[in-house]
Formats: sequence, structure tokens, C-alpha cells
Amino acid sequence: MSEVEEWAAGLAEVHARIAPRFARSEPRERVLAYVRGLLAPLEKKNSWTLAESAGEAIPDGMQRLLAYADWDADAVRDDVRDYVVEHLAPAPGDPAGVLVVDETGFLKKGTKSAGVARMYSGTAGRIENCQIGVFLGYATGPGQGSARTFLDRELYLPKAWAEDAARRAEAHIGDEVEFATKPELAMRMIGRAIDAGVPAGWVTGDEVYGQHYRLRAMLEERQMPYVMAVPVNQRVIAAVDDGDGPKVRELRADALAAMLPAQAWKKISAGRGAKGPRLYHWARAPIRPLEDSPSYWLLARRSLTDPDDVAYYLCFGPERTPLRELVRVAGARWAIEETFQTAKGQVGLDQYQVRRYDSWYRHITLAMLAHAFLTITTAQTNTAAGGGKRGTSGRSRN
Repeated sequence: MSEVEEWAAGLAEVHARIAPRFARSEPRERVLAYVRGLLAPLEKKNSWTLAESAGEAIPDGMQRLLAYADWDADAVRDDVRDYVVEHLAPAPGDPAGVLVVDETGFLKKGTKSAGVARMYSGTAGRIENCQIGVFLGYATGPGQGSARTFLDRELYLPKAWAEDAARRAEAHIGDEVEFATKPELAMRMIGRAIDAGVPAGWVTGDEVYGQHYRLRAMLEERQMPYVMAVPVNQRVIAAVDDGDGPKVRELRADALAAMLPAQAWKKISAGRGAKGPRLYHWARAPIRPLEDSPSYWLLARRSLTDPDDVAYYLCFGPERTPLRELVRVAGARWAIEETFQTAKGQVGLDQYQVRRYDSWYRHITLAMLAHAFLTITTAQTNTAAGGGKRGTSGRSRN
């Protein structure tokens, strides 16, 4: 089978998965054209260009698909998750999959798009008029070639939007949608993944999520290990020896890290980056000594060239977890940042022109599906090139 034929067969498989979610034949066929357009090498990927790619003179059909057609974007999201798990879940004996939570900004003009406001956007690196989407990514395997894609998504609705009935109505935001912080949105998505049995051994995220106590408590209650970034002033409980014997004290993360002996720091790669291995000095210290199990640590990452450049993580995991495993999970957080880049650049994640709340979810879900298809197709190609053995980009379960 040629590469083009394999691509077509894979896309047909994807369409067959989601087709039952569409009661009518017209949107059922149009969604295939929409996803095919997202995968096409178009400079822009909006309703106009996707319609032209599908041979349609006007964008009305594509716009109906996102706004008025009868289909459930959450059900399709579940299909995307199952598709990813079926094809990319780690093989027995391979490093555990990692759930990665992060956010990205979608720059917008005007005030009509659901949830739009002047907020800090990591995409722009400054405060901009934008929407913020919170995403749950899935990363498998170590290194640059590991598979990574999305499992879930939520649109952050600022409190000013949540409390404005007129704006809500105009943007078609249902009464069931209430204000939720970004960590609370992350908790919903992680909970859905755990409930669905996604084979993941760890959760990781940046400081926005790591310093949220309720999120960490939820993960501990569900026995889900984590490596979560926290700010330098994060307070921790540890047994420290000031010269008069060990005493349980509360202190800042940087103060505890400063007490670690020189031999505690190990040079370890957190995975491959664009310029080679991401090498840092890493060390950990046990925390929460009054817990029943010694399964909690403060992890510190120090620059090789600037000893004052230190990042911190709170960790929970199996008692005998090696330091290298904590480092691997911490490094997996970069996977979702790269996933945002590829999804925006290759499948038009950020190129939608919709204002409605439900339409945002529909476009984003279909872009997630397109990205998952690209990720899985690449994994299968690498597996075939490796003689049928599992490669660094995941594993096919056909």
C-alpha cells in the first residue's frame, strides 16, 4: 500500500469512529471534509478556506457544522481520547504515559468571542486581548521522538463573562456553565481521563496548576503520582537538622534546596530539545515527614551555567521512585508546549473564526482529532521503518 493509500485508509478509520455522532448525512460527510482541510497544506484554515478546499463556493456549510448541526463535541472528544489511547499507549515495560496540563492563548480582536478578555497570554508573552484554552496532553516515551498529542480541552471563562447574562446569551453559553479557575478546569479533565482508564502513570503541569492545593489533593486521593512545578516561595514541611538533631519545620522551597549537600545534585537530561539533551543539575529532598508513606519530595532543577537559576517541583509517587523518573516526568511538561506549536502550525488549532462558546469546542475538538491523526500516522511510519518494533514515537495497536 502506498503512503497516500495508507493516509486515506487512516483518515477513513478516523471518520468511521466519529460518524455515529452525526445523525444526518450532510454534517457526517462535511466533518470529513473539515478534518481533511485541517490536514491540508493551506496557509489559513478557517471556514472560507476549508470550504474552498472542499470545493464549496461559500462557507455556509462549514459554519453550520460549527454552529447549528446536531452533534456532541464532548462525545467526539471521547472518541479522540480512545483513538489516541488505542494507538499510542505505552507498551508493557515502557515508561509510563504522562498527562500534561497547560494552557495556551488565542489572540482575538473585539469583545464578542466567548471568554475573550485582556489576559496574560503565554503565546504572546504579555497581556493581550485573547481567549485562554486549558488543555490536557498525553506524552509517551522519552526523548525528542516521543509521541505527544491532546486528550481534552476547556475554554476558560473569566468571572466578568460568567456574571454577564447578556454576553453569555449572545455567545450561546449555557446556564450550566459556571465560573471555574484554570486549575479547576484541569481537575475536570484529569478526572475524566482517570475515569476513562487512560494508561498514565503521572501528571505534570506548570506553576499555575502545581501550586493549587486542591488539584494536588485530588491526585493523591486518586493515587495518581505527580510532578508539579511550584514557585520559589512555595512552603513545604520537612525534617531538617540545624545542628541539634532533626526537627520538623515549615520553610520555603528555595531554603530547603539550599540545605542539600553538593553530592545530592546529579547531572541528568530531561529529554531532548531542539539543541540536544536538556541537561540540568537535579536534586530532591523528602518532605511531609509526618505522612504514613515516604512518597513526597521537593524536586529542584538547577542550570548548569547559572547556579541561581533554579526551578522547583512538588512530587508524589511510589516510594522507591528513582530520581531519573521524576526528571523524566518533569521534562514531559515541555511536550505540550511543542504540541501547541505543531497544532497551531499544522492543523489550524488557533485559526478559527467563531464567536460562540459551543463553536469553539467544536473547532478545537476537530483540530485535536486532526493532530492526533498526524501523531499516530507518524508513529506508525516510524514503527514500520523500525522493522515492526516499537519506536520512540509510540506504538500502533492495529
